[in-house]
Amino acid sequence: MKVAVFSTESYDSQFLDASNTSINVNHELVYFKTRLEPKTATLAKGFPVVCAFVNDDLGTETLKILAEQGTQLIALRCTGFNNVDLKTAAQLGIKIVRVTAYSPYAIAEHAVGLILMLNRKLYRAYNRVRDDNFALEGLLGFDLHGRTVGIVGTGKIGMIFAGIMQGFGCHLLGYDAYPNAKFEEIGDAHYVQLPELLSQSDIISLHCPLLNETEHIINAETIAQMKEGVMLINTSRGKLVDTKAVIEGIKAAKIGYFGTDVYEEEDDLFFKDLSTSIIQDDTFQLLQSFSNVVITAHQAFFTENALNDISTTTIANITEFEQGKPLTNEVKSSQ
Repeated sequence: MKVAVFSTESYDSQFLDASNTSINVNHELVYFKTRLEPKTATLAKGFPVVCAFVNDDLGTETLKILAEQGTQLIALRCTGFNNVDLKTAAQLGIKIVRVTAYSPYAIAEHAVGLILMLNRKLYRAYNRVRDDNFALEGLLGFDLHGRTVGIVGTGKIGMIFAGIMQGFGCHLLGYDAYPNAKFEEIGDAHYVQLPELLSQSDIISLHCPLLNETEHIINAETIAQMKEGVMLINTSRGKLVDTKAVIEGIKAAKIGYFGTDVYEEEDDLFFKDLSTSIIQDDTFQLLQSFSNVVITAHQAFFTENALNDISTTTIANITEFEQGKPLTNEVKSSQ
């Protein structure tokens, strides 16, 4: 099966090629470094399958171009599909498959890494020591033991995150539209309504999908309900957070720490080397100017284990399509 793979880096081709060989299906994978969008969609002409990533544009215009060129399947090598117009894809007869799960430990552990980085000022300490500055002033942190951690979303990643934080001796509060009974088996963990979680938590970590109901779940109103000096962590989706509201919260000292691996307007920033460019996104530039903010560029998923899971599932999804089998990981429009 001939596959056009967009938004590729060297690690994408490394892991996809390995999975392609190990499964012994030998799809013809053609790699394009460019992001998939209307102006680059013509590169997929003649490819029955397109493999796309989290920030590729799979809106109406792109899908129409792909359909006209003969694309029948879009294989997402990610879990989220909010970048896909599912209704249009269904109308055009294009099937959508995704990676429903990959190492949830990767994301959960990265969230914990952000907490430790912010709390113990590790980013400052590292730079100071390299400058031969061994002073401790400004590096004061707090014990995680005994602190209350609010977890918004208790799926696989949220559950693993909860287990790790319980290991630190934290009290756990959870909020989820679909509660998981196993969550309340972790230490003293229990579910509460969102307002209570916001008002009682010293640390709030987001582990929920981006849906209409969760877009900007962190906004001016919800920030106002939080503790003074709260730590907010987001390793899920950028648009869960209203960035401008968070900036106001930081300026007002309501948010004492903000760690994020995602950004709501990240499409034109992340997965690129812009070190010699002038970034035009004033909101992002302002956000990263604060000393109590740590931003990583959507790297929480980036472990060997996760990339192996992603590539193996992606190749398996394409193989099912080629062989005319039911698509195990198909995403369908609800409309």
